[in-house]
Amino acid sequence: MSKVILGKTGIISDKNGFGALPMQRVSEEQAGVLLKKAYDNGITFFDTARAYSDSEKKIGLHLSDVRHNITITTKTAAKTADDFWKDLHTSLATLTTDYIDVYQFHTPPFCPKPGDESGLYDAMLEAKRQGKIRFIGITNHSIFVAEEAVLSGLYDTLQFPFSYLSTERERTLVRLCKDKNVGFIGMKALCGGLITNSAAAYAYLNQSDFDNVLPIWGIQRENELGEFLGYRQNPPTLTKDLLNVIEKDKAELAGNFCRGCGYCMPTCPAKIQINNCARMIQLIRRSPSAQWLTPDFQRVMQNIANCTECGICRTKCPYDIDTPTLLKENLEDYNAILSGKTVI
Repeated sequence: MSKVILGKTGIISDKNGFGALPMQRVSEEQAGVLLKKAYDNGITFFDTARAYSDSEKKIGLHLSDVRHNITITTKTAAKTADDFWKDLHTSLATLTTDYIDVYQFHTPPFCPKPGDESGLYDAMLEAKRQGKIRFIGITNHSIFVAEEAVLSGLYDTLQFPFSYLSTERERTLVRLCKDKNVGFIGMKALCGGLITNSAAAYAYLNQSDFDNVLPIWGIQRENELGEFLGYRQNPPTLTKDLLNVIEKDKAELAGNFCRGCGYCMPTCPAKIQINNCARMIQLIRRSPSAQWLTPDFQRVMQNIANCTECGICRTKCPYDIDTPTLLKENLEDYNAILSGKTVI
């Protein structure tokens, strides 16, 4: 069973971090079953966020009795110092704890630093001084912000999308984190549901090249949890069959995974909300679907029909995605869900 040391934090976990974003989609009772089963079977790393509706509350409700045996990481999307403190106090209360192991800035469009106008990093330092947080982290979808954060020397951890669909630049980012002793938390290891073979995903990240990567798997169902618990004792290896799966997925999917970084925004002449629309089907499948099927979001999605394929979004994408095609595919799938032809 492989272990990961999360950079300079010294936090140790196996390759089974629990991504609690999907906890907001299940009942409190089912969340309790999943969280307790995960803990009882050796999972000790739990990642959530203030933005994940009641995910923090469910962790606090069901894991507070083992708080000192687990690592809890959560996030704030605050844009001001005042909102930072509001989020932190709310998270501490809902998680039923007096400290957070790693408190992360949640996908900011810039790299917070001491003395900048936002005051966010200074607030983070004060929270650490007060003992309310142990380590400072940042999450992002933009490779540019991620690289700046790692090179700044200000962050203990980086959370960033990483899977076998990742680019060479993203693999270089993983190596940079290792060189700088910054813990790398790998989100979207299944690419929001695009990757369906968990054994292939696990085996890829379990290679020695990525021994500093701690993947957090988004768990929503017992059978999903069961798969990853099985890998603790019998980790899959990159057999010829799994390598074939990976190569097939790369050929079919590598260009179709929108990270939601927003680097293409807000320059769309058709005023399409690209960073959400290009990954709408993933959002529907991985978070409470009702919020994405409201009349307001239906209007947002139908705006894709106004795309002129000017190509601006394509040229701005740091991941070389064929964005216009991806938008149209999402609209087609979205309309199929609305019409009942596709079941969520």
